[in-house]
Amino acid sequence: MQRIGKALSVTPSNSLIVKTESPPKLGCEVADENLTVVGKVFDIIGPVSSPYAVIKISVKNSTALLNKPLYLLLSKARSKK
Repeated sequence: MQRIGKALSVTPSNSLIVKTESPPKLGCEVADENLTVVGKVFDIIGPVSSPYAVIKISVKNSTALLNKPLYLLLSKARSKK
């Protein structure tokens, strides 16, 4: 598990904008502090020095995630590489 950053806002298309500490790979699963999967990384936007991740949300209550830390769930196969 690796911290991705803090959830900043929800878009009209029900995606979550997260200020990232380091850019994640596309398609990685994202979880909250309870290890509940909340979505997947859909896109990386913004400048290289300060990127933002767009998370396609898979939960209904997306506003509950605002201002909360989110984490990447790293599979065992990926972490060995």
